[in-house]
Amino acid sequence: MANADIFQIRTEEAPKLAAPISTSGVIGWMRQNLFSSISNTVLTVIGILIAYSLIMPFIQFAIIDAVWTGDDRTACLAVEGAGHAGACWAYVIDYLPQFIYGRYPTEEIYRVNIVYALFVLLLVPLLMPSAPYKGINALLFLVVFPIISYFLLTGLEFGDTVVLPIVETARWGGLLVTLVIAVTGIVASLPLGIALALGRRSNMPIIKMVSVIFIEFWRGVPLITVLFMSSVMLPLFLPEGVTFDKLLRVLIGVTLFSAAYMAEVVRGGLQAIPKGQYEGAMALGLRFWQMMGLIILPQALKLVIPGIVNTFIGLFKDTTLVLIVGMFDLLGQIQSSFSDPNWSTPTQGHTGYLFAAIVFFIFCFGMSRYSIFMENKLHTGHKR
Repeated sequence: MANADIFQIRTEEAPKLAAPISTSGVIGWMRQNLFSSISNTVLTVIGILIAYSLIMPFIQFAIIDAVWTGDDRTACLAVEGAGHAGACWAYVIDYLPQFIYGRYPTEEIYRVNIVYALFVLLLVPLLMPSAPYKGINALLFLVVFPIISYFLLTGLEFGDTVVLPIVETARWGGLLVTLVIAVTGIVASLPLGIALALGRRSNMPIIKMVSVIFIEFWRGVPLITVLFMSSVMLPLFLPEGVTFDKLLRVLIGVTLFSAAYMAEVVRGGLQAIPKGQYEGAMALGLRFWQMMGLIILPQALKLVIPGIVNTFIGLFKDTTLVLIVGMFDLLGQIQSSFSDPNWSTPTQGHTGYLFAAIVFFIFCFGMSRYSIFMENKLHTGHKR
């Protein structure tokens, strides 16, 4: 009897087995990315040692040995024979109102708090893709909010009737000045940069020449020079008796400077759009602004989201340069507090700069993470 092949046909799906622990989860990720070869293992170990040597002293200074409560410098002085003291967070807590509001009158601080609250309440739903009434929200944030904020922060008077006491911008400071300059520069530089980018690619010689001259001039001048010119030199060229508020001059200079860089970022996005998109839009009979607003710009801006946000982050950090023209932003307010003998300790400067670094990191990291979120949400297969 010949041997017959025996076949077995499975009628049910085989049970699914869990992946080996060495290829999944945290262990699998570490094995694949950190210990996949001898050279990677050596580099990983060296990296861990370097990170440990840097992070542990930081934790020791900022948390373990830190002083959290106290009324003056004596609380933050190192005990004799115990080495150096840690961060003096008691000093930061004591100066926190000045770091946030500057020299804004204490009895009027509620006005700044209202502006902060309105800013958050209008910005958060605007950043949420699924939030309803985007048009109304954008109108409130871009038009109504700046007007309300202006009168809340500066004051409002009708003849002899004082609705809100006037507060000179010279008394503003701290985080308030940082946010005013950064938000104004960001909101104003984007549309101006888009207009300059379109002008530089225009077929009309005069518009193209004006846009090129504007962009190259502002990109060729350091921001510190722009601030000096707007604060020191500009009043010399104005007619006698004509003056501009120093903060307004800084806002204009920062906006124009940032718009030039924004224009080049947007121009890169416009150049990345295939020529067929332009031809298709023209074949549909769309006029120039319809083509740009409905087809070209949405694609171009989506492609350059990282560059746009990178410019925003750079602008936010560049606000610290206003200290050189006598305006005390967050970093300037921290530096001015170093002259207070009541909190003068060897760790005061380290603590103040660490606090500034934490605040700037929170804002800049938040912007970068949101840009990644929007980039992943909007991309349509162009990423590899």
